[in-house]
Amino acid sequence: MTVDSGNYNFQPGGQEPEPGVGPRAFFAAMSSRRIAGLGRLLGRCVYILDGPHRHIVRHNLAFAYPEWSPRKVEKISRGVFQNVCTTFLEICQLSVMSRPELLRRVEMVGGANLKTALENRKGLIIVSAHLGNWEMGLQWVCCFLEAPILGVAKKIRLKALNRRVHSLRTRFGIKIIYKKGALPEMRAALRRGEMLGLLVDQSRRSEGVEVTFFGRRVTATPAAAFLAIRCQSPVLPVFCVRRPGGGLTIEVKTPLEMKYTGNLHADVQNNTQLITDVVEQQVRRYPEQWLWAHKRWKKFYPHLYPEYMARRRRRHMRKGRYRP
Repeated sequence: MTVDSGNYNFQPGGQEPEPGVGPRAFFAAMSSRRIAGLGRLLGRCVYILDGPHRHIVRHNLAFAYPEWSPRKVEKISRGVFQNVCTTFLEICQLSVMSRPELLRRVEMVGGANLKTALENRKGLIIVSAHLGNWEMGLQWVCCFLEAPILGVAKKIRLKALNRRVHSLRTRFGIKIIYKKGALPEMRAALRRGEMLGLLVDQSRRSEGVEVTFFGRRVTATPAAAFLAIRCQSPVLPVFCVRRPGGGLTIEVKTPLEMKYTGNLHADVQNNTQLITDVVEQQVRRYPEQWLWAHKRWKKFYPHLYPEYMARRRRRHMRKGRYRP
């Protein structure tokens, strides 16, 4: 574990396990470089086979970066698939890793920002995005601080898979609640002085507020901004990004300066835009590491996703709800 600033009161917990044997121990000990190599190989295959998501990624990149050539769009698109597949392998590896192994695997920069934010006694809102390895990032922070974090997730429809993922996410002390009806519990956790982890780069259209992302209109979840206003909690951007050699680094940014004018609607709007701007800055730094397969602009620019719109039209026609 590498931290860019010393003098911390936080100590990683857990004892070093006895050396293991067998496939699980071999997989847990596999180096970041080897995992990344396998992820790149798997990503190349998935890129060729998964036409629908390949089209979405390309359309999104060309839309966000109109100055890019088709060749660059294709190159970054391949990198997106390779990062997703590497992340998948790392998550599988995480399921058999111990706490000390996880702490050794990831570096951190900006640790002083984390310490400063935790000195506040009104809870802490950690905001992040589907960038790099978003699952491992929050797990690492939880292990490093030896403190519980409340995470909010979307329930997976397949129950068996949802149980498996839930078990993985909670094995080191994170508590997971699901989005529907989660706001009261999120607010209560902050008022108890606890930490809340939110991925803020996706939202349901009906629940989001309009912001600008890559110069284009989108909706974004207002939960972080609303809770920061109501609970007076600091908002700390934290991202887990991949280094060229395959290793991971936790980047802790400076706590955001939320704007309070007394106009709740305007404050939620402005602060949600502020959070979105930080996400955009990180995505621009690491474009191949963001989850571009999400139909991020479908509300205002549905023409980007013709296959999705065609399926949606057919579905509505079957239900008798289609209106041209």
